[in-house]
Amino acid sequence: MNGSEAMVHTLLNNDVSVCFANPGTSEMHFVSALDRVPQMRCVLGLFEGVVTGAADGYYRMAQKPAATLLHLGPGLGNGLANLHNARRARSGIVNIIGQHAHDHIANDAPLTSDIEGIARPVSSWVRTCASSLTAADDTAAAVQAASGPPARVASLILPADAAWGDSPAGGAQKLPQRPAPTPAQTIIDAIAKLLLSGGYEPGSVALILGGRAMRGASTRLAGQIAARTGCKLLAENKNARSERGTGRVNIPQLPYPINGALEALKDIRLLILVDAIKPVAFFAYPGKPRFLTHPDCRVETLANGDEDVELALAMLNDAVAGRADQVAYLSDGSTAPTWNEGAPNSLDMGRALAALLPDNAIVVDEAITTGRQLQLSAAMARPHDWLEITGGAIGYGLPCATGAAIACPDRKVVTIVGDGSAMYTVQSLWTMARENLDVTVVICANSKYQILSGELEAMGGPPASTNAQRMLSIGSPQLDWVHLARGHGLPATRVDSMAGFAKAMEGGIRNAGPNLIEVVL
Repeated sequence: MNGSEAMVHTLLNNDVSVCFANPGTSEMHFVSALDRVPQMRCVLGLFEGVVTGAADGYYRMAQKPAATLLHLGPGLGNGLANLHNARRARSGIVNIIGQHAHDHIANDAPLTSDIEGIARPVSSWVRTCASSLTAADDTAAAVQAASGPPARVASLILPADAAWGDSPAGGAQKLPQRPAPTPAQTIIDAIAKLLLSGGYEPGSVALILGGRAMRGASTRLAGQIAARTGCKLLAENKNARSERGTGRVNIPQLPYPINGALEALKDIRLLILVDAIKPVAFFAYPGKPRFLTHPDCRVETLANGDEDVELALAMLNDAVAGRADQVAYLSDGSTAPTWNEGAPNSLDMGRALAALLPDNAIVVDEAITTGRQLQLSAAMARPHDWLEITGGAIGYGLPCATGAAIACPDRKVVTIVGDGSAMYTVQSLWTMARENLDVTVVICANSKYQILSGELEAMGGPPASTNAQRMLSIGSPQLDWVHLARGHGLPATRVDSMAGFAKAMEGGIRNAGPNLIEVVL
């Protein structure tokens, strides 16, 4: 057995059974090992950003890491944007990155680079295999680091001689995982006292939830706390995964535009963070504050990203005597979503989506400006998961949907993506077709980077003239998403009305397998 085979067996022994790959020469021994260990599912992406984004989406839904296989420093570099998004989503990923043989690195061959240096900004754990003798143990350590808690991106660099050299038989067994730390009772009691003290005006106290607090029992516990104490609930602007729909606690998000976020927080004088960070402006704007809270707002942390968030909320709920039969922000599904006919717009598209989503669907949202109103109707939909771009690096939606569909093959995935964003990782369509994934892709085609028009105005610059307009428009030449989809192996249709969108969406959801709807806006 060589080092590569030992690594693959170790991945499987540690419950890593999917490898998203875009390999090159240095990884051929690992590719060969995958052929001899067929239990590993291998998924090819035609660009490394597809590979890393799919691994992110996979973790968000499976709650366990997948592996990636990347070709040296340039291959890793091509995947950095979605590794950045994965790091911000706190997704666990085991990156396996090929490297020249140890005795070839010093020769400065054309693909030689500082792979550890490239990996560190997007990885919480980086190691280079010393030899084939350590490959299995190094792999087990990488999986342990990726799995957490907290989950994180782990990058294991594999020199070619460590991949082809002899290794002990078998693979390293699963390493134990440490439990998340229990929040301190003193913190729980102090926050409970603040919530019950009556020292703040009504409507001036809020819990803001992010990360793991947006799923499982956590949102319901937060709803009980809100019902008991009268505090508001808010969600971070973008969340890796939130559970929404009828029968669930649907927590409103902070708006993305800075003026809207400032308005939402202007009256808050006590803000309690639950697996969230202090709200900060996405960018620095002239004359605007960097943090979004009022200067007089007190900010406290109930539980951070390393701690057991659900336990923290359960302890706080007990401390304030919250009741299971009194839950704020709970959607009962009594209002059926309806939409207006005519030209498509994000509000009506969101209403149609809410009406048509099947039970337990997964929505991957990278609609950018078009998507800001999509989620307003989510509370009226059947129970579903909503995944968002956490790191702001566009090109996440199509790969994330790919990984989510592989993690949950029994669930319908709908991804809504702006046309500009989708072009970053359009190769994902090919992987969806090859793997026959049950994904309905909705392309919001406005033929522009609409968000940049708003950002130009927010930055206080003059109105866009000829050169600036050319940087904001992608309509010349016009992208043809029906032909792009068909060229990658997906059936596709174009619609320019809400009636057409609803009909196409209903058909896409009803029929299994990948399909694409281009919505002309």
